[in-house]
Formats: sequence, structure tokens, C-alpha cells
Amino acid sequence: MNKHNKSADALSLYLVTDSALCADKGLIETVLAAIDGGVTLVQLRDKHASDEALYTTACELKEAIAGRVPLVINDKVQIAHKAKLDGAHIGQGDLSVEQARNILGHDAWLGLSINALAQLQQTHHHHLDLLDYVGLGPVFATATKQDHAEPIGLEGLSTLSKASVLPTVAIGGINHANARQVYQTGCHGIAVVSAICAADDPKQAAELLIAQR
Repeated sequence: MNKHNKSADALSLYLVTDSALCADKGLIETVLAAIDGGVTLVQLRDKHASDEALYTTACELKEAIAGRVPLVINDKVQIAHKAKLDGAHIGQGDLSVEQARNILGHDAWLGLSINALAQLQQTHHHHLDLLDYVGLGPVFATATKQDHAEPIGLEGLSTLSKASVLPTVAIGGINHANARQVYQTGCHGIAVVSAICAADDPKQAAELLIAQR
């Protein structure tokens, strides 16, 4: 399933898709342009699609990406397994890390969302050998996820990044204006949604973001 060695470099510029924001150009076209611009990992996220539609999209996207970067899916671990994606990313309220790892197998990528030091410490104690990275955030408030937790800010991100034994990717309201500051906290990468999905030129948007490292 996973042909990519799981290097923290794969988190450098992490694209989370939003089918509504990509609608004008098309999801696949947006993702491919963003990879051309420097995106290093893609997470398929669509909270509104049915499982059947999401599976179809996952298969189409996987074929289009053709192994250039890892492709993971948000939450839907069973679909990641069925579509033979490179892995999945789960939140605190989803199925357990153990369940997700059992479904995905040993080689797949598995990430977990973290937004507090207590969650990170629990992850270190219980799931260190099951996870490949943690997503830290939301750093800033973001419109693409209405139900997000309280933003942790740059200071909170810096604290969590430094405390984490696992590779880290920051997420939540990250754009061209603040990307450099986010990278400077010591996280391995940044995850963006609208900064690329809503851009007129996704390739250029990705180039400008990765240049902030």
C-alpha cells in the first residue's frame, strides 16, 4: 500500500482538499497543479460526500496522482483500506488509533489530530509506535472547519511542536501571510485548505507557501 518511505519531509506542504473550494477548477486538476507547485502530501477530506462517492473520488485521485506523493483520507479508514490509499488521518473523536492501525496495516500512514498537551502526552504513552505524525491545531481560526477547537496560536503550536516525539504538521487558518511564522515554530510542515484550494493558481499558491520554509 505504501511505496513512500515515511519521512517527515512528506509533511512539508500538506494539502487538505475541499471539494466546494475546488469546484471551479475541479478537485483532481487542483490537486495535480498543487503537486506541481510543491505539495508533498494530499489528504482527501469531504465531510458531505457519501461513502460510495468518496470511494470513487479516492480511486480517481489515486490514479491521477500515480504515486507522486502520499495520498491519505480524512477519518474514513475503511475507504483508505478499500481504495488502497497510502493511509488516513483521524481526529480525537473518531475510531481509536489501535482500530485504525489494525484496518490500515503496518505500512500505511496514520496521523492523529492534537490540540492540547494532555492529548500529546497520552499519545506518547499509548500510541507512539502506531502513529506516523500528529496534526497540531487549529493554529488560527478557520472557516473551512466550523466545529474546530479553540485555536492554539503560534505559542501553543511552538509548545506542542517542541514537546512532540512524532513528526508534526500544523493546521488551521494557515496562509501566505502567516506560513513563515508557522514554519518557524519548529513544526515539520504546514497543512492548508483554502490557501491552495481557493487560489486562482494552485501551482503558484503551493510554490509561494513552500518558499516560506
